[in-house]
Parts: sequence; structure tokens; C-alpha cells
Amino acid sequence: MKRSWLGVILLSLVLLLSIVFTQQVVNAFFYEKYARVLLFAGGNVLLFPLSLWIYKREKDWA
Repeated sequence: MKRSWLGVILLSLVLLLSIVFTQQVVNAFFYEKYARVLLFAGGNVLLFPLSLWIYKREKDWA
């Protein structure tokens, strides 16, 4: 089963955003900015269903 380049690029961008959000959570927690911790942690939680949706769409479409 061959994947399209668009799906690979989109999943790579989601992975990059996940890494950035996780780093921001750690950084904000260290500096005790708990509102930012919740914001970026929530963004990180929302990226997981997005990645599943992209994966399933590419799997069915290819």
C-alpha cells in the first residue's frame, strides 16, 4: 500500500507540532506559567485525534 506525499508531510507536521508543544509545556512548567502549560497540553491532546484522522483518511484514500 503506497502512501501519498501529502499524508506523509501532514503527519510529519503534526509530529513536529507535538514535539514543539511538549517542549513548551516543559518550559512553561519550569517557569511556573501554569496557564500556558494547560494551553499547550490541551493543544498536544488535540493533535492526537488529528493525526489519527489524517492517517485513516490517507489509508482509505490510497
